[in-house]
Amino acid sequence: MLEYFSSLSPAWQALAASLFTWAMTAAGAAAVFLLGGTDGRVMTWMLGIAAGVMTAASFWSLLLPAEEMCASLGFSAPAVLTLGFASGGAVLFLLGRTFARAEKRVGREMMIIFSVTLHNVPEGLCIGVAFGALSYGLPGASLAGALLLALGIGLQNFPEGAAVSLPLRQGGLSRKRAFFWGQISGAVEPLAAVFGALLVLWVRAVLPFSLAFAAGAMIYVVTAELLPECAEKREVAAIATVSGFSVMMLMDTVFG
Repeated sequence: MLEYFSSLSPAWQALAASLFTWAMTAAGAAAVFLLGGTDGRVMTWMLGIAAGVMTAASFWSLLLPAEEMCASLGFSAPAVLTLGFASGGAVLFLLGRTFARAEKRVGREMMIIFSVTLHNVPEGLCIGVAFGALSYGLPGASLAGALLLALGIGLQNFPEGAAVSLPLRQGGLSRKRAFFWGQISGAVEPLAAVFGALLVLWVRAVLPFSLAFAAGAMIYVVTAELLPECAEKREVAAIATVSGFSVMMLMDTVFG
């Protein structure tokens, strides 16, 4: 199975990986059908592991290959990496501020759908860029790293799906309609992933900036959204984050 996956083009690999992250969004949205909801400790473990995986992936799967690509292209690595990383965090920050202002005008339920949907676009791009980088044979870019990055994003998509469907259900929608809107919020990830993979394949020069941009976006998601959700169970979150980081680091250093 893995051998067949390895033989696919980066765009198809990105599509397959992002379909998994979409499926995780749908699994989270399916919480609307469960009477008891999801255990808080389990959610903290999932968010913590996702935070660790995504933090490690930001370095080994994104920033490290970006630095190596800068060297091969003759770019200034400090300038490209700093600008790209800061831009990734800044874009998500500005999106969050925009959604906060617009919520009063269009209603909380619709803003939840819009914000999570648009938030998934940079995540899909991150997956696409990670797989697209594999085509250049960079030492820091590995299939294991790209797959674990998709795994980390998928894990944090589970609570995101629930964060859409459950409030919609409380707002009066039927369970089926709440589930539909919850899972559809993740539908943009496969589209963004394929676009990201094709972009770096078509325009090699944008790859270092794109990788650094994706890393900045990932770290912003971790610090602004994942870890704050674990505040009530900080010790569990810390252990889970270290565990996720360790797994990602081990996989990338052994199989990268």
